[in-house]
Amino acid sequence: MWEALQRVPARQTYQIRRMLTEDTVRASDRRARFVGIADYEAAGGIVLRDLFESDDGGWLQDPALLDRLVAAKLERETETVRAEGWKWVEVAPDFPYGHTYGLRRLSGKEVPLTKKEAKARDALKAELDKLEKKYADAEEIPEEVDARLGEIETALGEYEQRPVVYDPIEIASAGVFVSIDSSGRLHIERGYVRPEDEEPVAARESEHAGEDDSDEGTRPRPNDASATSRGPSAPPGQQPDESDGEDEGIRPLSDRLIAELTAHRTLALREAVANDPDTAFLAMLHALCLKLFYRFGLDSCLEVEAKSVLFGTQIEGLGDMSYATAIDARHGTWSAQLPKDTADLWNFVSGLDGDSRQALFAHCVGLTINATCQPYDRRPKAIAHAGRLAEAVQLDMAAAGWRPTVAGYLARVTKAQILEAVREAKGEQAGQLIEDLKKADMAREAERLLEGTGWLPEPLRLRDVGTGNAAATSEGDSLPDFLADASDDAPRAVAAE
Repeated sequence: MWEALQRVPARQTYQIRRMLTEDTVRASDRRARFVGIADYEAAGGIVLRDLFESDDGGWLQDPALLDRLVAAKLERETETVRAEGWKWVEVAPDFPYGHTYGLRRLSGKEVPLTKKEAKARDALKAELDKLEKKYADAEEIPEEVDARLGEIETALGEYEQRPVVYDPIEIASAGVFVSIDSSGRLHIERGYVRPEDEEPVAARESEHAGEDDSDEGTRPRPNDASATSRGPSAPPGQQPDESDGEDEGIRPLSDRLIAELTAHRTLALREAVANDPDTAFLAMLHALCLKLFYRFGLDSCLEVEAKSVLFGTQIEGLGDMSYATAIDARHGTWSAQLPKDTADLWNFVSGLDGDSRQALFAHCVGLTINATCQPYDRRPKAIAHAGRLAEAVQLDMAAAGWRPTVAGYLARVTKAQILEAVREAKGEQAGQLIEDLKKADMAREAERLLEGTGWLPEPLRLRDVGTGNAAATSEGDSLPDFLADASDDAPRAVAAE
């Protein structure tokens, strides 16, 4: 490295640090935090430290050893999970975001607090209320009090996260995902049923049919010729004479007559629901829940197709973002509350109070949003609508947690784009400081310069699209800049990373 540095015209501290650490793992990495620096060093691993700057714990210089220690510890931690009797257990340091999509999750039952636990929780709440009331008007809270408040909040959070027990029969057909969360702790997701392990639909339908077949011998079946005696079929193009056979007694209505009668009912129902906004809202909420929470959600007469887009590749860090974890937590909370049988869903949603009903509706609508721009499906009008939606909710991606990192953005654009970002956020002088660097070094320095500035690339920026008359605005004027050339007639450029 010393020899390599002799060929570098302007040696900087960050260049030396990068060269020393390019094949290492940060101590803040989820794998390093899971294993622990002490155990890594005990196994013969070496940690490189910076004596002159804060290094967040240093850099682990043996990634292969770290991966072996992670795999071994994950297997040890998973032994107790396997002993619970699950059909399958998948283990990995991390899973791609959306890995549970399409799988039904068992609800289970939370273990209630014991009397001793409830008493301890109430005592903590009382202490918390007392401290907050005492220091409500204080300009500064003493360190020991602030530390105690943190301890109480952590303890109360643990009381809220109650263990869940599952039916042994359901356990035999379901599985578990075991991974490491962003803080380096073991993350266990129990109770997911794969499609191939689901009970066949035909079997379930036959069970329901059996419940209504107690009078099988006394009720005629539509396909039973001896019971219906419909007589000869009408010639092609000629409507059957439904008045024929009046002396044949009571028989099922013809398919054509049923279709006509229910067509009248459909239109009348449309008109009635259109004049009853509360029932219309309830019906839409019911249809959305069927599509987004149940695998066989066919219990609605509304022909509404609700889809939740999947992300084809594992996007690094996507599942750890605050907005992703919030969606997953909220979805899990609702999943645990919704009834297991779709037949009971209508009564559940109709029994919710107004605020809960609106919150569930907003969650379902949010799940259907797809503002992703794919090279094979740019959807300019849909992306333009996403801009209007973002404006309506005042979406700020910087405040939401997105950052222009090397891996997520800066290493995947040109040097000119990196310099443009730095100049927009920090001014011309900051751009001049890095304009002579190689791209890798420029990207690293740009990440440091852009930290905390709130800078966003154009596809993530909030656009003031306004609410003008769509008829008076051309389609090109309503599109974001990065889609302005993606019309159906224009050639589609594909960027190479």
